[in-house]
Amino acid sequence: MSAAEALHAAYAAGIMVTVDAESLILEASAEPSQAVLNELLRYKPAILDLLRPRQGGWTAEDWQAFFNERRTDVAKFDGRLSPEELDARAFEWCVVKWLDQHPAPSPPGCCAWCGRPESHSAVVLPFGTEPGTHAWLHADCWPAWHEARRADAIVALAAMGIVT
Repeated sequence: MSAAEALHAAYAAGIMVTVDAESLILEASAEPSQAVLNELLRYKPAILDLLRPRQGGWTAEDWQAFFNERRTDVAKFDGRLSPEELDARAFEWCVVKWLDQHPAPSPPGCCAWCGRPESHSAVVLPFGTEPGTHAWLHADCWPAWHEARRADAIVALAAMGIVT
């Protein structure tokens, strides 16, 4: 299990997880299972890292406002979309924005996904847009790494009430 999976399990169990300084705040309508609580405790530092505001310090309210703005913008651009399609497109904007605000930099010369070093037959490339935020990956490792990062974004956004 990972921090994202622990957050997903909490969300699936009806637990809203928020951050206050170095604490996880749990809100639920029923007593959570001990297994879910144990996983949240086990991955607490990584969960704090996933949910803690970064670059710009966005709160859950900021994310909701961003989602609503994107939804409105998409509706203005294409008024034929269903409410579900509007939500899906606005959500994708949020995923990209979360990934931009939560880079996963790694040192050059070694793949951040598989851990293997660069070689003549497997070059490690920088992925990212801003200096100091590059994740170094083999081209073949990028899809799996990106999917895992996207899953982190989806779980973090869901914990803040942003879902499709």
